[in-house]
Amino acid sequence: MRVMWVVLPWLAVLADDVTDARRTPIVRAIESQRDAVVNIHGQKLVGNSADADGELRRVNGMGTGVIVDPRGYIVTNYHVVEGVRRIEVTLSSGRTTAATLVSHDPRTDLAVIKIAIDEPLQVVTLGTSSDLMIGETVLALGNAYGYEHTVTRGIISALHRSVEVSRTQQYDDLIQTDASINPGNSGGPLLNINGEVIGINVAVRAGAQGIGFAIPIDRVLDVATKLISVERVGNAWHGIVARTTGGRGVVVETIRGESPAASAGMKAGDVIVSVGDVPVARQFDIERALLGRKAGEEVSVTVMRAGAEERISLPLASVRRDAESIDERSWRELGVRLAALPSAKVQKLQSQYRGGLSVVEVRPDGPAAEQGIRGGDILVGLNIWETIAPDNIAYILDKAEDEHLNPIKFYVLRGRETLFGHIVSDTVMR
Repeated sequence: MRVMWVVLPWLAVLADDVTDARRTPIVRAIESQRDAVVNIHGQKLVGNSADADGELRRVNGMGTGVIVDPRGYIVTNYHVVEGVRRIEVTLSSGRTTAATLVSHDPRTDLAVIKIAIDEPLQVVTLGTSSDLMIGETVLALGNAYGYEHTVTRGIISALHRSVEVSRTQQYDDLIQTDASINPGNSGGPLLNINGEVIGINVAVRAGAQGIGFAIPIDRVLDVATKLISVERVGNAWHGIVARTTGGRGVVVETIRGESPAASAGMKAGDVIVSVGDVPVARQFDIERALLGRKAGEEVSVTVMRAGAEERISLPLASVRRDAESIDERSWRELGVRLAALPSAKVQKLQSQYRGGLSVVEVRPDGPAAEQGIRGGDILVGLNIWETIAPDNIAYILDKAEDEHLNPIKFYVLRGRETLFGHIVSDTVMR
């Protein structure tokens, strides 16, 4: 018995050492992010192109998403949730709940959905795609073929790839990897060895083996920032345009004139470190902190100014809308007059679009005419934003001016064909 009492503790220590040796960086990376990755499933109706009668059939869809806010906001691919009547999300705990579509952008194939949850959820650790290295180890995590939380490993094979998957969908500036990405992985994270999300898995090359693609996370966050912006989702605005510093906080680049931020005394050069109780590392965090806020609410913003920390009360204001001025502005800046269309008419031509604006008149000497836009075309998007209502035009033109977007990429439907080009707003040029 004395021998047993001496040997057993030694064996226990040895077993712990073996376990620690097995917990490699890959294991730790997956363990740190697994609970922030969800499985998405649901049914949708799709048309059979070989069927002359255009009959629809019901198919099961599946994909993956990443939790970006503890209140249940999730980023995924738009094609995962497109046309799904009831989006269902399964958490790592096994709990399944319904989700609602918050906002989406068909051109970049990104969407934000939300689940109702009683307790805060774990969120993914966001990295950057600005310093990726060809050959570095990456991990894909997702709902491959319905097998939940499947993990695959590979390397970054190439950067800045362009992939056309259909006549209406092309991806630009993708990460190419040989980590196995299968149906169901779409919308899931591509992780680096530190467990940081560096991309969102999106596509596998048809007929190829070991070639998958992901949207770089910096691009994802740029789009997601606009998708969840308080202007787009909450009909309120703040007027802050900021840039990431790579350290603590974000630097305010511009304060829009006559905006709530301007009235609160915020200035270019301020470093925003928190909004409410949300630490800020990028513009995305500002918009995330304001999710659910309404016009008239005041939010505490902590900034660093001249080396000292200050708190500023930021009042959100309603977005001003004026249909007549929007019409005149689109005529002056874009050279078109636009009219709303029933969404069903647009979706009958191309189901991927939620709606569009009919081009009813084109100014002969205007920017739109120079790009070949014609009367009868349907404007479905500018840059990364959809154009469903005239209000969208004012929002986009404001953004284009504030963010120095010049030219602005446009998308129009002509018949059933999507055409695109680049239009230079007269105001942006000035």
